[in-house]
Amino acid sequence: MRHARRADAQRNRARILDVASAAFAADPETSLNAIAKSAGVGAGTLYRHFPTREDLLLAVYKDEIEGLEASVSRTLEQQEPLDAFRVWARHLAASVRVKHGLGEALSTPTAQALTDSTYGPVTSAIGQLLDAAAERGAARPGIDPSDVLLMLSALWRVPPTDSGLAQADRVLELIIDSVRTEPGA
Repeated sequence: MRHARRADAQRNRARILDVASAAFAADPETSLNAIAKSAGVGAGTLYRHFPTREDLLLAVYKDEIEGLEASVSRTLEQQEPLDAFRVWARHLAASVRVKHGLGEALSTPTAQALTDSTYGPVTSAIGQLLDAAAERGAARPGIDPSDVLLMLSALWRVPPTDSGLAQADRVLELIIDSVRTEPGA
């Protein structure tokens, strides 16, 4: 019986995170009660897993970053390395843009510690993408992933409007051109 409860609790937690991710992306002010209702769980269940709004926000962000890191291999299997980098970078920017949109809710020391802890996995993922591109001759070898992450940070600083997202795509193409073996190729 105990094992069934644990599995049910894990499913509830995962469902809450999925619903919360979409809800916060659509409206950073979404109430926790609305998230619980959309996830098909009671408020008590949500609060057992995530006692505060910050706990839920941080869990959503961590879950998204872990998912991005895990997606590198799959993305590389499906696309050429620089196309995989492009797709992956867009997903990273979207995740971080949502986090930035939550503003003060994620400006606590706990939130900063989580953000700092994602630096390694994100630069590792960038390194894997760049190494795959270099192995194929599409990118220069030896590019420092932390330099690329710094350039990518421009992508989530644009406003989340159509013109801002178009600008982010233009900036991403400049970044891709900067890592190519032959710029513009």
